Amino acid sequence: MARLILFNKPFGVLSQFTDGSAAARATLSDFIDVPGVYPAGRLDRDSEGLLLLCDDGHLQARIADPRFKLGKTYWVQVEGEPQDSALLQLAAGVRLKDGPTRPAEVHRMAEPALWPRDPPIRVRKSIPDSWLAITIREGRNRQVRRMTAAIGHPTLRLVRWSVGDWTLAGIAPGEWREVEVPGGRL
Repeated sequence: MARLILFNKPFGVLSQFTDGSAAARATLSDFIDVPGVYPAGRLDRDSEGLLLLCDDGHLQARIADPRFKLGKTYWVQVEGEPQDSALLQLAAGVRLKDGPTRPAEVHRMAEPALWPRDPPIRVRKSIPDSWLAITIREGRNRQVRRMTAAIGHPTLRLVRWSVGDWTLAGIAPGEWREVEVPGGRL
């Protein structure tokens, strides 16, 4: 049976077990001491939330490869209050420098009950912020951040809430839980 770990990656932690830089940044090895597991996909250092790790290459590919179209849902705090037309642009797919994105599922949401971020986001008293739930089925570098910037609403905070049917529910930042995946099948 394949091992699958659901990890709530804190802000500032690299999605790898080692850091080749002299900066001594936090890595997965600071939180997870399970031999033979590797990330199935990545989360940027300045993003938080669900990171899946597994010990089965086939399962890892099924989770991370965009060909399998496994939905990844992000809770995104953006600067400003996007109009319906901006949300429709995200839903249809936006053009980025590396080409158009696939259509996304997007809707406004109330501010979620999340842990405080350290350091906190920058707040500007004269500019409101709002929250969106965005589900994508591809995974380009910093894609969600680039998508919200393309519609004129830069991302302030990004939390990956779910990958497929797996969610962060009940997992505190820096904590992880192992789940069963019979035969490594999704």
